[in-house]
Amino acid sequence: MEYRELGGTGLVVSRLCFGVLTVGPLQANLPLPEASSIIRRALALGVNFFDTAQLYKTYPHIRQALNGFSGVVHIASKSYAYTYEGMRQSVEEARQALGMDRVSVFMLHEQESALTLRGHRPALEYLLEAKARGLIGAVGVSTHAVAAVRAATLMPEIDVIHPLINRAGIGILDGAADEMLAAIKEAKGAGKGIYTMKPLGGGHLMQGAAAAFDFLLQQPEIDAVAVGMKSVAEVELNVRYFSGSRHEDEADLAALQARVAAQPRTLHVEEWCEGCGRCVEACPQGAIKVAGGRAASDPARCVLCGYCGAACPQFAIKII
Repeated sequence: MEYRELGGTGLVVSRLCFGVLTVGPLQANLPLPEASSIIRRALALGVNFFDTAQLYKTYPHIRQALNGFSGVVHIASKSYAYTYEGMRQSVEEARQALGMDRVSVFMLHEQESALTLRGHRPALEYLLEAKARGLIGAVGVSTHAVAAVRAATLMPEIDVIHPLINRAGIGILDGAADEMLAAIKEAKGAGKGIYTMKPLGGGHLMQGAAAAFDFLLQQPEIDAVAVGMKSVAEVELNVRYFSGSRHEDEADLAALQARVAAQPRTLHVEEWCEGCGRCVEACPQGAIKVAGGRAASDPARCVLCGYCGAACPQFAIKII
């Protein structure tokens, strides 16, 4: 496994970050023992960086996986809290639920611009206090927006930025992939730690996973990439991609790729879908309709082509 320092934080993290949302109740909803065993396999293969959030409800999954593990592990979490007290409660929940005195990175969740960062200033003040007290190691922001990356770059108190970027630009709220990369480059030049999200565009780039990962791994400004995984086969395959051992045993690699390709997948619509209908217009199979104010798919007609996800302005449609 290859490791990088996350900006100037002093945290040395694996370039493959395990995005734990996928195994939790909001997506695959795997049983706790199964989910924790997948995380444990990643630990055994050298992954030491895990991304979660208060919203994801995956602290128990991580804690069980870490039971008895003695190596260095870095957990990054985040909260939508915008008040000082709300963020204090969020950090304490993470520390207690994870069984950790110190959480490596804690972030303001899904910031959109300088305006939203100003609105979350009381929460940020608590994070800065928590860092000074040693309760967290670094302060950060997560975002799907170029504007928020640029705003956070100008804030010396922000240590880490967790932006959405993939080679197709799927899910970026206010620009294209090249614009986000330019903002990331500026942030890195300002000393920020950068670990990215959604390299496969919410599953819509799964068919070209190797190329999607290569696109990000070739960007020197990116320290790590968070990848959602829901099986041991996915963990083992992605470790091969990220550790540089992709071509060492091509027969084994092909077998892993076949196992991952054979996993059943489904179209998942997030709770925040606004029912705008753009996915209906984009679907060439006529497999999506809006019902009850949200998009819904017909599994008998859906071929998981990903056109709907690319058209969704809220990034509410995933393939899992």
